[in-house]
Amino acid sequence: MRVCLASTSPARLMLLQQFGIRPLTVAPDVDEDAVVAAVASAEGRELAPDEHVLLLARRKAADVAARLADDIPDFDGIVIGGDSMFEIDGAVLGKPYTPENATARWHAMRGRTGVLHSGHAVVRVSPGAPSREVHAVAEASVTFADDITDAEIDAYVATGEPLHVAGAFTVDSLGGAFIRRIDGDPSTVVGMSVSTLRSLIREVGGDWTALWHTVDPSLTAPAP
Repeated sequence: MRVCLASTSPARLMLLQQFGIRPLTVAPDVDEDAVVAAVASAEGRELAPDEHVLLLARRKAADVAARLADDIPDFDGIVIGGDSMFEIDGAVLGKPYTPENATARWHAMRGRTGVLHSGHAVVRVSPGAPSREVHAVAEASVTFADDITDAEIDAYVATGEPLHVAGAFTVDSLGGAFIRRIDGDPSTVVGMSVSTLRSLIREVGGDWTALWHTVDPSLTAPAP
């Protein structure tokens, strides 16, 4: 069974590689802001964080699965889509993008607890057969140390690491030292809950252990 990650997220790719899977990666062609705005407008309400991440995870996986059917007709395997966002006191904190935003986030998060919402979608793709999709949301609470100094915040922001990740922090790299506690599957905070992903893959007939030490053929094909 082949594996395609519908993402260019280094963190999600690293997670799969840590568990012995080297997938094909394809960037989804999804305008995230437009998708969320369209659904929110149609329903006349703002989407809750769990709805938000699940909607985008499903759209990403569906987009890549459809493209694989056209571009790699013999693809027989699964497509994995994911999306994450961090919520604290009811406020959703996406990627800060600028040092000023990241610094303000860290001053606000210091000593407090928030929830990382992670949406997952798995699409089973088989030649000549209709695709099948399953999905789920995983959550993990994150408590930040209360003794983080302003100098530490400035130094962390200066690395650039928190600028392009949900919530302005990582748990598996430099930001991990500033996290006091995680309740839930720790991999959820990295980008995907691996335990949730295992369950979804089983739902579509896959065997998680059979994916160990697999390398997608496209990654080993000789250059033309």
